[in-house]
Amino acid sequence: MKRGAITFVLHSHIPYVRRAGRWPHGEEILYEAMAETYIPLLNALFELKDEGIEPRLTLGLTPILLEQLADKDVCDHFERYLEERLALAESDIRLDGTKHDGRRQSLARWYHNWYTMVLTSFRERYYRDLVGAFRALWADGNLDILTGAATHGYLPLLGRDSSIYGQLKIGLDTSRVHFGRAPTGIWLPECGYRPASQQRLRSRPGLEAFLRDLHLGYFFTDTDVITGGKLVSSVAGDLVGPYGGGPVQPPIRPNDAHPQSPMRTTMRPYYVAAANVAVFGRDACTSTQVWSTWSGYPGHVVYREFHRQEANSGLRYWRITDAKADPGSKDWYDPQRAFQRASVDAAHFVGLVEKLVTNFAAQHSTAGIVVSAYDAELFGHWWFEGVVWFKEVHRLLARSEIVEAMTADAYLHIHPPDEVLTLPESSWARGHGPWLNPDTEWMWPLIHTAERTMEGLVEKYPAAEGDLRRLLNQAARELLLLESSDWPFLMSTGQAKDYAIGRFQQHLARFNHLYAIVQRGRIEEADHRFLEIVTELDNPFANLDYRILAARE
Repeated sequence: MKRGAITFVLHSHIPYVRRAGRWPHGEEILYEAMAETYIPLLNALFELKDEGIEPRLTLGLTPILLEQLADKDVCDHFERYLEERLALAESDIRLDGTKHDGRRQSLARWYHNWYTMVLTSFRERYYRDLVGAFRALWADGNLDILTGAATHGYLPLLGRDSSIYGQLKIGLDTSRVHFGRAPTGIWLPECGYRPASQQRLRSRPGLEAFLRDLHLGYFFTDTDVITGGKLVSSVAGDLVGPYGGGPVQPPIRPNDAHPQSPMRTTMRPYYVAAANVAVFGRDACTSTQVWSTWSGYPGHVVYREFHRQEANSGLRYWRITDAKADPGSKDWYDPQRAFQRASVDAAHFVGLVEKLVTNFAAQHSTAGIVVSAYDAELFGHWWFEGVVWFKEVHRLLARSEIVEAMTADAYLHIHPPDEVLTLPESSWARGHGPWLNPDTEWMWPLIHTAERTMEGLVEKYPAAEGDLRRLLNQAARELLLLESSDWPFLMSTGQAKDYAIGRFQQHLARFNHLYAIVQRGRIEEADHRFLEIVTELDNPFANLDYRILAARE
């Protein structure tokens, strides 16, 4: 390989919004992501291949997102959404262009062409099967697909190991169903990590133990978690582990003499505890350069302004102009100028990565990897020009003599870990604050009670059949949806507080209603109708077996 590598790690996730409301909150967030991120990203990757460039990146697709992308109703409603966007652009085109020197009218035509391209791609290029398109790229080696927890549950705050295992096992099984093979890596929800601990009379395994048992070989964490992690041992080099090297030695005691690494870095992976599971740390430099709207690329004055929309059509006709300026004073957006700027920023980014890998190689005499991790929806949705930037970065990487794009899995096979870290309880937020705070603390006892209730149902009915089995499977489904990290997060940010509370209470009420039916011991006609309704509304994970949520402690 070259002097070093980069892997883009794009985490794609949308909570379960199928048939759960429309504007201002609900299905639209999924359709916006499909139109502005997933389809443009797929187009960019296939167009690179048409140019003779083989892109390489690591892509997380959460199981609940996969279930929605593959859902017929979602595909039907997405087409309807795109047709609505086209009609809105047409209505703006018909407006008198002289009022604004014709610029809004010109931009409306540009948007009409853009949405036509998206709709044509969905129908004629991908045949309404975006999951199949990602599957083809994985088969060609362009993608390393990561699985995730079933509904993106925040694992460190779940009360029972049954829920952690269930989230991970159902998530992995779902990925296997959609892709025909199981991923070997995972993006833990919110990078949430729980180390092993001893609580009263029980010991709780670290999350890496669950990953090991499910044959998941690597995950990702934030920068400070790696640089602040404690080195506990080296790897025995004469034995073979999952990525070469050898099995992890048991953690050393504090008073054991052991040479400590002079520097912990995110430019190489480490094994975690004694599980032979590797962890990559997010590179802070490249992440800030792309994430930050103040000091990073997305804040440039020529890029499209996300926060101002035309009152009637909802189209975005303005550029950032000045990040501190009043929204009403924004200047008109120029797509051509913005895309030219994206190429300039792409060249700067590749130069930055080349410096990082060159410096690391000089200091360590080995090829490091820059792990540039982002929410996929940043590209195209939040940062409209981000997909153009991403595509140009890969063109430049293909010509670079210093750095090459790789998947995380490929790098691990070439450079397996040779050191072991113990990681602290952590997340991308350095703690649990976005999910556990005064606004959300009332939610967790309700989740924990439902977890124990589900364990009790599995114990009481270990081999249910017929309607009872359907009731128990749906109860398990509602519990998984209840556990989604999105509900407390949306409450904490204030983005959609009432919607998040409503969704949380909705799934809790459905779970409790199903539990009450089972407890009654007989199923009446009204119960059949209720089960039909909720099974249609909340339909992910068709092969779910409620017994996966059996007690494990």
